[in-house]
Amino acid sequence: MANMSERIKNITPFQLLVSFYFIAILISFLLLRIPAVYKDGKEVSIIDTLFTAVSAISVTGLTVFDISETFTNFGMIVLLIILQLGAIGVMSIGTFIWLLIGKRIGMRERQLIMIDFNQHHLAGVVRLLKEIVKILFIIEALGALILSVHFKRYFESWSEAFKHGIFASISATTNSGFDITGHSFEPFYSDYFVQFITMILIVLGAIGFPVLVELKHFLMKKNPAFRFSLFTKITTVTYGGLFILGTLVVLFIESFHSLKGISWHEKIFVAMFQSVSTRSAGLTTMDIGMFNEATNIFLSFLMFVGSSPSSVGGGIRTTTFAIAILFLINFANGRKEIQVFGREICMDDILRSFVVIILALFMVMISTMILVVTEPHGTATQIVFEITSAFGTCGMSLGLTEKLSTAGKLVIMTLMFIGRVGLISFLFTLGGKAQNPKYRYPEERIIIG
Repeated sequence: MANMSERIKNITPFQLLVSFYFIAILISFLLLRIPAVYKDGKEVSIIDTLFTAVSAISVTGLTVFDISETFTNFGMIVLLIILQLGAIGVMSIGTFIWLLIGKRIGMRERQLIMIDFNQHHLAGVVRLLKEIVKILFIIEALGALILSVHFKRYFESWSEAFKHGIFASISATTNSGFDITGHSFEPFYSDYFVQFITMILIVLGAIGFPVLVELKHFLMKKNPAFRFSLFTKITTVTYGGLFILGTLVVLFIESFHSLKGISWHEKIFVAMFQSVSTRSAGLTTMDIGMFNEATNIFLSFLMFVGSSPSSVGGGIRTTTFAIAILFLINFANGRKEIQVFGREICMDDILRSFVVIILALFMVMISTMILVVTEPHGTATQIVFEITSAFGTCGMSLGLTEKLSTAGKLVIMTLMFIGRVGLISFLFTLGGKAQNPKYRYPEERIIIG
């Protein structure tokens, strides 16, 4: 018992957080094994249940079966609960419950919240958590109300309209990509209002919780001296830039392919929706299998970048991509430091960015090699698309998910899990506790490039 107690004390916060996510997947798996979750005559294998549990906790949305044809209303409620757990974060939900019952939040819990939200300081993490939960629930509630009222034109009863409205709002805000229409958002291809509201919900979920908190403080104008942080500025500019770039690329390529012959406003909305959705949402308004191969390769890049840190999405994150690009530009001009918006970025953050990118590329390469062997029926584009979709917790697919072998499903599950917990947390989980060297060797230069 003494040895066990000592081992628990030696577990790092990163290892503990990852362990909690494993426990959350196990609980989700058990919930999804309840017979009442599935319609009569529908049987789901253990591996497919596990795949769905991992996809829900990581708010990815990749599924090996049709949710609308397989889940009962009770099953959809269970799925929505799991999506909330995955979106807000395991530690966040646990801490929020502790706050409700009046439990004191200790130093260990604050460390876990800090890691789960990619914060650098312990100060104010509980207050940040309260604001995040409040903002997220308000966004989901407003989205559900607006969509439900609008969906009454598509469904005969209010109960059906509210069911679809609530599910669509939570799915979009959490960027999970699950749907109960059976055809994603293709039924709303010509409904620009639904698309516009959904895009707003996706952006609010993927832009980063700290950005939403700062925006709230700015709008409330409680502090006259308030200014946006460097994180918010870089995140917003990068997110907006990738959205515009994605829209233009899809519009340019597909105007001569799948979008040829349709009206200009249809082209714009298809391009905008797919650009937003590839941040990590995974919802589609048309069959992306019709897209040009060049477009799908570019969408793979967008999914690889993913959403912003401290959001519901995965990928290498927008700030990582931004820092890497800024460093390359500055390095080409003979400067080692990055100065942007009147601030200088910490060298430790620059190093972390390149560690994340290198590790992510290595994972994508290894995963691609494995799936090429285990999934011979898939093309190279389909495989890379599936892998980046899983890592970016996006949930888009070119039809490969349902055909995955058991080995292929295990690879995709691993990528979804790592995409959710974050590469830095996953890497520190493997590495253990940080150790400062007691001595250093003399430096020596080597030839590079």
